[in-house]
Amino acid sequence: MAPFSDPLAIVVFDIDGVLRDVSNSYRRALADTVEQFTGGGYRPSPEDIDALKGEGLWNNDWEGSQELVYRYFESQGQPRQAVPLVYEDLVAFFQSRYRGTDQSCPERWNGYITQEPLLVDSTYFQQLTAEQVVWGFFSGATRGSARYVLERRLGLSEPVLVAMEDAPGKPDPTGLFEVVTALTEQHRLPGDLPVIYAGDTVADMQTLRYAQAQNNHRPWIGVGVLPPHVVAKDGPYRHSYQRALEQAGAQVVLEVVTALTAETIQPLLKGIGHFC
Repeated sequence: MAPFSDPLAIVVFDIDGVLRDVSNSYRRALADTVEQFTGGGYRPSPEDIDALKGEGLWNNDWEGSQELVYRYFESQGQPRQAVPLVYEDLVAFFQSRYRGTDQSCPERWNGYITQEPLLVDSTYFQQLTAEQVVWGFFSGATRGSARYVLERRLGLSEPVLVAMEDAPGKPDPTGLFEVVTALTEQHRLPGDLPVIYAGDTVADMQTLRYAQAQNNHRPWIGVGVLPPHVVAKDGPYRHSYQRALEQAGAQVVLEVVTALTAETIQPLLKGIGHFC
């Protein structure tokens, strides 16, 4: 990456729903898993999954799958303590859908991950660098999945990344702090440089709030991004999703992350203006 002589801001990106469309991959694997472990009794709809994510507690899709299984059986009058669910079995099934039947190495993956549409390309990050915007990634995806999209699909070279295995799950801001620290040390950035976190869930925006509460020595700005399955909807549902991001701390909500450029970051740093 080119040196930053006059850095504007640090932008940290979530990955799922922001850089790649996971409507028919992670979310589909989640629905498959819940259906499997409820014996076909319940398959969550996209709206059901959004409602779960809207609680701000289920950024980990394995844990989200488990929670929906438990809730289904509770709705049938069976307490969750009595549900014979083995978490490791649930994770293995989820991964068999998401990564595929051969998980030995990314070259052999044949699951839903191989079909994910990208929402950005490498030229977007080249543009940010040219505009003196420093960037990195904090994702709840596994490191293997995150590297698959960042390095294999987008062609980025060893980007700064904190993934599921590296830090507590969101909304705990530890992983966000780790990305910011790594970028600051790598590029010798000022300690008070503003940080923007771009994400598509309530938990992403709550992460910013906790970061601000724990470190008020720099500005922390939340940018919400509507995931593709929400952008495809018109009317009340889309408005409700956007409103939830705003209430969780998003200063602005975008339809596509590529709208986040130096030109549109400037008003955020000044505390004026808005994105369309």
